[in-house]
Amino acid sequence: MNVTVEKLSPVLIELAVEIPQPRVSAEVERTFNEYAKTAKIRGFRPGKAPREVIAHMFGGQVNATVTQKLVDDTLPRALSEKTITPLATLAIVPDKLDQKAAFSYRARFEVTPDIDDAKYEGFAVKKPKSDVDAAEIDQGIEQLRVEHATLRVPEPARAAKATDTVFFDLTLDLDGAPRADASSNDVEAELGNGTLMRELDDALTGASIGDTRDVEVTFTQAHPKKDFRGKKGTFHLELKEIKERVLPEVDAEFAKDCGDFDDVAALRAHVEKGLKRQKDQAAEDMVAEQIVVELCKANPIPVPPSLVRQQLEVTQQELAAQARRMGQRFNLTEELRANLQADSEMKVRAGLVMATIAKKEGVIVNDDDIEKAYAELAEQTGKNVARVKADYRDAKRREVLIGMILEDKILDIIEKKSNVEVV
Repeated sequence: MNVTVEKLSPVLIELAVEIPQPRVSAEVERTFNEYAKTAKIRGFRPGKAPREVIAHMFGGQVNATVTQKLVDDTLPRALSEKTITPLATLAIVPDKLDQKAAFSYRARFEVTPDIDDAKYEGFAVKKPKSDVDAAEIDQGIEQLRVEHATLRVPEPARAAKATDTVFFDLTLDLDGAPRADASSNDVEAELGNGTLMRELDDALTGASIGDTRDVEVTFTQAHPKKDFRGKKGTFHLELKEIKERVLPEVDAEFAKDCGDFDDVAALRAHVEKGLKRQKDQAAEDMVAEQIVVELCKANPIPVPPSLVRQQLEVTQQELAAQARRMGQRFNLTEELRANLQADSEMKVRAGLVMATIAKKEGVIVNDDDIEKAYAELAEQTGKNVARVKADYRDAKRREVLIGMILEDKILDIIEKKSNVEVV
């Protein structure tokens, strides 16, 4: 077997494979014999039909079978011989099969580009400070008070205001016709937090128990229900109950309710630690984003289209899933697709360059790295380490985790070689 390689572009190669005539002839004879044993031909017993008859009736099928067999048997060996790992097979073009001659075919593949010398030193990046001040801790404590608040009927009675929880009945006329499927009693909602449509929130704010409101709205084209999109509707509301939020006092009892802390000082220390972790992560994320951009600028290598398509599909699926969780419709506009395409190209390019850096720097992920990642995930999610390990028992999820650890280690290397300005 003779194999030659032609590099058509940094990400595209073509193999020319030639198989000697004796191998071709032997494969043709073997295939004809198999057809002769099984072919059902009128006037002949199985296996007794003359070669000329079989060739006349099944010659095209025999040639196709032999061609496929020769390609399947030799292509993996040809790739291995030339140490080629294809990303995608773009085309396989066989020549005409002739039992009396050598058989040739061409195979075109997409491959990763060769990166001789990745540039990853001296990048200028900005890193925000991640200090936590007393005001931020106070804000964190205030959020905990909101989360642990109780509800009570205000005394004396008053109109509804922001932060109140209200209970109301609701019916809807769509284009003038009642919609029974959009009617509901005792709807519960908190005013001012964005859970209600803005028009409904505005109408209920300032209303008293027993008040009714008619609210005209126009539904957006992104509404989850197709028959609502772009139509005008009128909501009929009746306010039935108002409850105000009562925040707990910040004392030792409150500290225990928030996580069995001994006192308020211990609770504040816990809040400070959580805020510091969040700000540290946000700072690292910002640095990582800048490094990826600078890495791609410094290494403008071509990227394999198949990898970009895969990354684009993953991103689109993530955005669609996020939209579904929020009860929205994912609308992939041309502008959004163009932005996602550019983002996918950048991610693929950065990934290829990072792989080169990992090889050059000898970066590996060992068991200690994985155990450390499990511990960090446990702290972030509030799960115990055993539970986190169980979550990552699946081979694919574990592979993703290892990839994230490797990427973090490479980013750390690049950050140490960059000019980092703390701002």
